[in-house]
Amino acid sequence: MTYATWKDRKDKGIVDMVNLLLGAALFLGPWLYGFMDQTTAAWNAWITGAVMIVLAAAAIFSFAEWEEWVNLVVGLWAVVAPWVLGFAGHTSAMWSHVVVGLAVAVLSAAVGWYFHRNPPRLTA
Repeated sequence: MTYATWKDRKDKGIVDMVNLLLGAALFLGPWLYGFMDQTTAAWNAWITGAVMIVLAAAAIFSFAEWEEWVNLVVGLWAVVAPWVLGFAGHTSAMWSHVVVGLAVAVLSAAVGWYFHRNPPRLTA
């Protein structure tokens, strides 16, 4: 499948919709999983989740390869943030970041990999 075919597929937005929902889950995590009292974890969830949501929404409306790679980096940040920012001891905050981050990173890497395995056609 070429980039043109990928872009025209009706299901192309499924990965982006999943990433959007995952970003929303991370954004809502402090309320859903009870770590509002962990200021660093809550702010990281809000900021990282919001970035994931914006990138996924942008990808839904107009696919660009850079969005997938930035989302991969943001997903990896979510995975390591509990240890870098020091909230790995708070189980619900740590696991919500790790699970969402891994899922976003894997999905974004898969789309990026697929794009490189099937580069866009230069002619019509």
